[in-house]
Amino acid sequence: MSDTSAAKTAAPTSLPDAKGRFGQFGGVYVPETLMTALAELGQAYEAAQKDPTFVEELRRELKEFAGRPTGLYHAARLTEHCGGAKIYLKREDLLHTGAHKINNAIGQAILARRMGKQRIIAETGAGQHGVATAAVCAKFGLKCVIYMGAVDMERQALNVFRMRLMGAEVRGVEAGQKTLKEAVNEAMRDWVTNVRDTHYILGSALGAHPYPMMVRDFHRVIGKEIREQIMTAEGRLPDEIIACVGGGSNAIGAFFEFLDEPSVRLIGVEAGGHGIKRGEHAARFEGGKLGVLQGSKTYILQDPDGQIELTHSVSAGLDYAAIGPEHAYYRDIGRVGYAYACDDEVLEAFQLLSRTEGIIPALESSHALVHGIKRAKEMRKDEILVINLSGRGDKDVQQVARMLGQRTS
Repeated sequence: MSDTSAAKTAAPTSLPDAKGRFGQFGGVYVPETLMTALAELGQAYEAAQKDPTFVEELRRELKEFAGRPTGLYHAARLTEHCGGAKIYLKREDLLHTGAHKINNAIGQAILARRMGKQRIIAETGAGQHGVATAAVCAKFGLKCVIYMGAVDMERQALNVFRMRLMGAEVRGVEAGQKTLKEAVNEAMRDWVTNVRDTHYILGSALGAHPYPMMVRDFHRVIGKEIREQIMTAEGRLPDEIIACVGGGSNAIGAFFEFLDEPSVRLIGVEAGGHGIKRGEHAARFEGGKLGVLQGSKTYILQDPDGQIELTHSVSAGLDYAAIGPEHAYYRDIGRVGYAYACDDEVLEAFQLLSRTEGIIPALESSHALVHGIKRAKEMRKDEILVINLSGRGDKDVQQVARMLGQRTS
């Protein structure tokens, strides 16, 4: 049976397989020097999942430090504005540090301590994963180094200060586009050099196995809470769930518990940038090709010679050339649909939610809002739509003000 045929027949929630593959996607494509470290990480994670002490510590820290459970909020005025489906927002923006990223950072930090690793490295684009990593390292007394593209450091200066305030060393990356892809490259180089005492807290459902699986599992709490909360509020499952997709961690966390529920439509929203033109967007399913990048086989924006293309998004967290392999698999088998939102639409949605609900969303999350608003208008009033509000927009206010030609001081 071919890889593609296997992808069409495997049950979604049974994956990845023993080789870390989701059908033809995923796997382990790393330097030989990292193979042992990844194997050790996989073994440590498998043992931790079976250890009640780890499970309880994670539950306790998610509750007491991160602030779970987050609310499922009926956005009544946004619903009225759209005139269609009843809109709920999953309020990951209310978590400590301001986004869903803290779920994974806590889980991996606890795991790193179990493995005896005292030095943590991470990459970050929008800075939310960097802030979450800095926070957990401060909490657990771990040395912390964050890699961030120089362009992202400029547009997310507030988060750079927050990371440094919590004791992290933030290393700017001047190579290439100076954004997330280059930050990942530098983090991987660091890990190769310091693998014995260092754990890499990768921030999205990307990279070599076991990272996509592990990050997904730490974020599954989002979907579990959505299921419980919507049943309490409405007595039934939602008709549709929408989330933004960069690497795909918040989306896979929201979607996973509903993969075996065919009545629930699942939609991921990528960054359309300035439009679907080469170098002007980060929508991997709109022009991307199958390839390997930074440890994993997935859909990648690349030219005919296999060189990684330039990307663009108004949101630093979605400005990345590859998508998580599990998302590629679900798109391939037709279980999850994917759309894109362009920068101008995102800025409008950012302002609309702020005005109608008093909630300032992250620019990343605003991509999901764009498509959610469109879908709500198309759906019936007796249908239910959940939008995963993956982060809050404090970090983006100054950038948006500049783009709108307004002053913040």
